[in-house]
Amino acid sequence: MLPDIGEGIVECEVVTWHVAEGDKVEEDQTIVDVMTDKALVEITASEPGRIVRFHYSQGENARVHTPLYAYVPDSDDTADEASRVAHEAVTEAGMAPAAAQHAPSACASGMSPAQARIPATPAVRRLLREHALDISAIAGSGRNGRVLKEDVLAYLARDSAAAGTTDRPTAPSADQRHQDVDPAAAAEPVACESHEPRAARLEARQVPLKGVAAVMARRMVQSSTQIPHFHYGDELDVTELLALRARLKSRADKEGTRLTLMPFIMKAMALAVLEEPILNASLSDDESQVLYHASCNIGMAVDGAAGLMVPNVKSVERLSILEIAREVARLTEAARNGRVPQADLKGGTLSISNIGALGGTYAAPIIHQPEVAIVALGRTQRLPRFDVDGNVCARDIMTITWAGDHRIIDGGTIARFSNLWKHYLEHPDEMLLSLA
Repeated sequence: MLPDIGEGIVECEVVTWHVAEGDKVEEDQTIVDVMTDKALVEITASEPGRIVRFHYSQGENARVHTPLYAYVPDSDDTADEASRVAHEAVTEAGMAPAAAQHAPSACASGMSPAQARIPATPAVRRLLREHALDISAIAGSGRNGRVLKEDVLAYLARDSAAAGTTDRPTAPSADQRHQDVDPAAAAEPVACESHEPRAARLEARQVPLKGVAAVMARRMVQSSTQIPHFHYGDELDVTELLALRARLKSRADKEGTRLTLMPFIMKAMALAVLEEPILNASLSDDESQVLYHASCNIGMAVDGAAGLMVPNVKSVERLSILEIAREVARLTEAARNGRVPQADLKGGTLSISNIGALGGTYAAPIIHQPEVAIVALGRTQRLPRFDVDGNVCARDIMTITWAGDHRIIDGGTIARFSNLWKHYLEHPDEMLLSLA
């Protein structure tokens, strides 16, 4: 049964089956990944056994408390084989309508039932169709014999070396990767395609908006329409901060931690919150109360595999720089893989969007409800500035843009908060005086 994942979630999208029907599985082995409104969740085996069949195919929505897959426990697997086969035949006959509705269709994918049982992702199966390959002819190097993209490309490379490079391309062209190609056409030479106009490579298609991306879309509309945003911009001179990071980097490396500017930025923000706690508050649902929070949980927007996620580092005010760095690394990796625990997505009180990592300089970020502010960090640039003596010197400048909820904070409040945060970052040695 699909378990109750919590958070009021009633259905999930089946993303990837990690086993095939008939596979033997061990206790706690990952069976399937499902996508909730917030994150990718692994469903594992509760006990050793053999998978009998799936009740949902990849891409379908499975409802909580309904059968997800059927299996035979190892304790029952010693029964007489003929009796078991007969029992399964009766079961499958009785469940034929449901199977036709929910089971993965081998015919629809253009493969025989024997081929469909070999584990492979939809992208790999599409690559096989494009090159008219039989999946059973390729040795899978993945878990449980799963055929990976690398296995297919290696097979194509060996085949080309044996038969000549003009018989079949070793990898799909840009056009083939983005449209359904007839298998016969995919095997023909594509040398002339490089002369095709770039505009001709576009295609009209419809892609459903679902999972984390759909939830984020709804929340962004809600935030932008319900919250009266105002923006405040400034720039930070992070020359001294970069020098401090360079001095501490070797020590962090010895601890096995990658030290970036983000832990310093978060720590300075938590220290500034102590002076301006309204930035760490939220508005009650009925907008009758301002709720001040006992810990500063700073979120960071990550463009992950499942879409935009905002995991947060808990209790930043109580953590050291190295501890924050470890949490940032853990959450970034989890978000990029689409596997952020739901506990890390809840309880955020203030957020950072690091557009500078992608090369951006300015942005007008949207507040992550129910928080009251978010800051966008621009890229750091080496720019000329005047020193205290009026001489031109090169400094490392980072642009920042705040978005605030004008229902409970105003420009003066966010300016005071930002100036204190800025002071800590421009004079990082002074943070030592405020560290608990």
